[in-house]
Amino acid sequence: MSDEKNRATAVAILPLVGGAANVTSVTHCMTRLRLGVADRSLVQDDALKALPAVLGVVEDDTYQIVLGPGTVARVTPEFAALVDAGRDASPAPETPPATPDPTTTVSTDSAPSPAEELAARGAALKARQKARNATPVKLFLRRIADIFVPLIPALIGCGIIAGLNGLLTNFGVLPALVPALAAIASGFMSLIAVFVGHNTAKEFGGTPVLGGAVAAIIVYAGVAQVSAFGQQLSPGQGGVLGALGAALLAVQVEKACRRYVPEALDVLVTPTVTVLVSGLVTLFGLMFLAGEVATAIGTCANWLLAHGGAAAGFLLGGLFLPLVMLGLHQALIPIHTTLIEQQGYTVLLPILAMAGAGQVGAALAVYVRLPGNRSIRRTVRSALPAGFLGVGEPLIYGVSLPLGRPFVTACVGGAFGGGFVGLFHQLGTTAGSTAIGPSGWALFPLLKGDRPLGATLAVYALGLLVGYAAGFLATYFFGFGKQALPDLNATTGPSVDGTQHLTRDGAGG
Repeated sequence: MSDEKNRATAVAILPLVGGAANVTSVTHCMTRLRLGVADRSLVQDDALKALPAVLGVVEDDTYQIVLGPGTVARVTPEFAALVDAGRDASPAPETPPATPDPTTTVSTDSAPSPAEELAARGAALKARQKARNATPVKLFLRRIADIFVPLIPALIGCGIIAGLNGLLTNFGVLPALVPALAAIASGFMSLIAVFVGHNTAKEFGGTPVLGGAVAAIIVYAGVAQVSAFGQQLSPGQGGVLGALGAALLAVQVEKACRRYVPEALDVLVTPTVTVLVSGLVTLFGLMFLAGEVATAIGTCANWLLAHGGAAAGFLLGGLFLPLVMLGLHQALIPIHTTLIEQQGYTVLLPILAMAGAGQVGAALAVYVRLPGNRSIRRTVRSALPAGFLGVGEPLIYGVSLPLGRPFVTACVGGAFGGGFVGLFHQLGTTAGSTAIGPSGWALFPLLKGDRPLGATLAVYALGLLVGYAAGFLATYFFGFGKQALPDLNATTGPSVDGTQHLTRDGAGG
């Protein structure tokens, strides 16, 4: 039954993005189906947002349909199969006109309701943000993020197994199983540099296996026999940062070889020169330099929270939502991965996750303050479950950002939640995450720290509560101007018919 539901979702989405002929690429991340589309004008935004399974749409370098964690991983292969089948058929069918959801009807009132206005403002904000994000630096950061995003499922799976293994060890249960679970949890992390090298070469236009081959040098045990800068190298030195640099260099060497090596010799010369040159530079330069940078990142993160405590957490939690809006949060992915590789967990993610808690608290306050606006309230209700699980796009683009002030007060909530977690880090109770990707309640299975698990869970849970409360109170008292409340609470249009349509549109936008 679940498979039929996922296939039905894929079938419903395909014609609304212009059909198989209009889809140039199909991938997914933790929550979004990411599509390359040939002709943007063929995509029917409103009809997509009206689909029950769609939480929202985001337009960036790809067209992204928010389906939520778990669902997206099941819908994507069904959708990809439909696209492949559609490309084989010829000619490609004409795109049908948008069909309204049978459970909804569109308001006939010509005056736009507050939810309609919010959806329009949200769409305009997204369009402007997309234009701002098309800078060389942000495009580069997006490509770096695309290297690490495919690794997140393995990080999550191995992180949860590591946590389970820790519980078995602490309670002395099934001791014979502990070494096996340790091997399963640690195997991927011991070779993560190879996967990073492979994905880096693929992303930047090189041969993926050559990127992986050069990155594999970093984790090879025999590097302990090599000296660089007067020091013996150690296996894994430089970690993912070294792998990233080595693979980027390999791509450049490979492209240079393709330009100058005769075609008859290319199959022999190009791979050899690429691996040899990049490998030597990696051994006698990149591993040492990347190792120093990685060590500095770990030292800096720990020092910042050990000495900055609440102040550092306050700033990190409060600034994360604006970083997401600017596209700069992608620069943190290699930092998280480096910390996980070094320490077994990243101390930054639980603090940054407080931004989502502030967002949820702000949305709850919007719900309470607008009792007369049924459409916005239903938007909040439909988006809150995803918000509690750390999927923030429906609340951001459908509620807080278009309203303006609630986005700022959501940041305030995130700041207080981050400050709380940072304070406990300074007091000696660290809350870290063994993987990146999830946040909100979904982060609980991945929590780890330097104290018993119960203490770590308690700090994170209390931080979420502080974020919810601060976001709620800040929005309740300061989230609306004097004139905004009566305007937004005014009754507009048919209350039932209009509500259903506008709610879906607002939640998606």
